[in-house]
Amino acid sequence: MTDSVDFAKAMADETRQRVMRLLCCRWLCVGDVVNELDGISQPTVSHHLAVLREAGLVYVRREGKQVFYSLNQDEVAVCCGRLLRNFAPEVVEVAGIAVKDS
Repeated sequence: MTDSVDFAKAMADETRQRVMRLLCCRWLCVGDVVNELDGISQPTVSHHLAVLREAGLVYVRREGKQVFYSLNQDEVAVCCGRLLRNFAPEVVEVAGIAVKDS
């Protein structure tokens, strides 16, 4: 389970947010992410993927020499819910938002 600080650190970078959007609902290898982020080098993409992996925000799947990544939407939702519960509890209560504990 990702703690709120690790989640916030991972989300604090615009490039990581772009990577997360790309990985939402699909599996991509590093080369695919590099191609879609036009202008960002492979080492930089690999660094950002490592940060996201360490924070538990991506799934990793190996196929031969290729490593594929996909967004761990469940963990993102849990972390967002935890932030809401900690920093906007009245909004959660008024809106009737179900916040899952993990």
